Amino acid sequence: MYSKFPSWMLGFHGCNQETYDRVFLHNEHLLPSTNTYDWLGNGIYFWENNYDRALEWAESHYPNNPAVIGAIVDLGICLNLSDSQFYPLLVDAYVALRSRLSDQGKDMPKNRLTKGQDVLLRDLDCSVIQQLHFNLRQLDCGGFDSVRGLFIEGEPVYPGSGLNNRTHIQLCIVNPNCIKGYFKPLSPSQEYPVL
Repeated sequence: MYSKFPSWMLGFHGCNQETYDRVFLHNEHLLPSTNTYDWLGNGIYFWENNYDRALEWAESHYPNNPAVIGAIVDLGICLNLSDSQFYPLLVDAYVALRSRLSDQGKDMPKNRLTKGQDVLLRDLDCSVIQQLHFNLRQLDCGGFDSVRGLFIEGEPVYPGSGLNNRTHIQLCIVNPNCIKGYFKPLSPSQEYPVL
């Protein structure tokens, strides 16, 4: 009942200059990611209202030609992982995935630590979310347009802090119709304070 987000938000997609040019010069759309380790399942990824993190990601993956694409996004029916009402659905999807893989004689995927204590390769989480999408399609009940997750990542901001310096909200757009438009992020004017 409360899974529909009431407003639009800004998302920022870190990429390379070639992707940026395809979107803005050739009117192409961003393509969904289908990696087995994607944090929120398959879809088009954005940093929620976080240009700096998108640029940081782009610079680390494409040091010679980083770029950032802005998007106006309507999350539609959202699997909001900061809302506990959705956790039973994830548990059901986990059980279904475990049963399906067991029947096939396959092992469950695992999330993997790759940088300190940060889990950057999330094969298990991706598989569970994809199983949830599959379950909902089988029930013919619509499903989710997007997935939203809060990730606590990085080092404490200061000694003893409960806040980490790379914490962010990630958006995974499953239904590309949720993307209402792309824009070129502007650099702030030095004559005025940034709010």
